[in-house]
Amino acid sequence: MTTDPAPNPDPDPAQTPGLEPGGSVAPGDTPPGESSTSGASDRQPGTGSTRANWGAYVVIGAVTLVAALFFVGYAVGLLGGD
Repeated sequence: MTTDPAPNPDPDPAQTPGLEPGGSVAPGDTPPGESSTSGASDRQPGTGSTRANWGAYVVIGAVTLVAALFFVGYAVGLLGGD
């Protein structure tokens, strides 16, 4: 029992119009488009809740603010230099 492998979705270069020997296209010519495989992907998971997203934004913003205040305080300490 033999099974054929999945068919190649790419166009056959021997039967594609506009290709030069070696598979390149002539200057100014448009290369052939790809075949579509958009239906082959799995379903994408749903996104998290809006409340969880805003919670993450608040945490990241707070950490960024604390880091910025640390660097500003350090710079002021260097300039004040008592």
